[in-house]
Amino acid sequence: MKIFLDTADVEAIRARIDSGFVDGVTTNPSIIMKSGKPFETVAREILELVPGDVSIEAMSTTCDEMIAESRQLASWGKNAVIKLPMTRDGIKALSILSQEDIRINLTMVASLNQAMLACKAGAHYVSIIVGRIDATGADGMEVVRDTRAMMREYGFDAQIIIGSVRTPNHVMMSIRAGAQVVTLGTAVFDQLYDHPLTEAGLEQFAKDWQAVENR
Repeated sequence: MKIFLDTADVEAIRARIDSGFVDGVTTNPSIIMKSGKPFETVAREILELVPGDVSIEAMSTTCDEMIAESRQLASWGKNAVIKLPMTRDGIKALSILSQEDIRINLTMVASLNQAMLACKAGAHYVSIIVGRIDATGADGMEVVRDTRAMMREYGFDAQIIIGSVRTPNHVMMSIRAGAQVVTLGTAVFDQLYDHPLTEAGLEQFAKDWQAVENR
């Protein structure tokens, strides 16, 4: 499984990329706005810093505008992947851009039907918003499992990105569901290292060793 960081904080990315676990980054306008820097400046910094794929969101709303903006964003780096929304215009733009070898991450996917359309249109990544689906009372991981089965059945080679991740448990469920990528905020990423049983065990070992040393 690939692990992407869902952030536009360049220093936060830099602090974690040496771990060897960061395979890419996803961004959106909201998290780039928090950086306080111009959009293009932040995007180019991340593209240079991260060796893997970096998803940059196009903010246009019509098909023609999305196509023009996506072409521009894609020119910023070979590892640039363009995020388009799961809308009629987004799907239409995806169908055209995928023929130009511009890699598209279709976002805000919440159903198997939407995932199927994304795959047929040529998406490189299909981002399923698991946490948001769960918040409605539905089962986000069921959409993931069904999408994975659909991809295998029909030979689609798109990769599933698990988005809207709230807890490390979502990561565990993503692994079980066969998703190829999970994108995480830095807080959830840092929690992947931790488990209370590990901490308790190490604490006990330290106490026992101290007792041996004091004999």
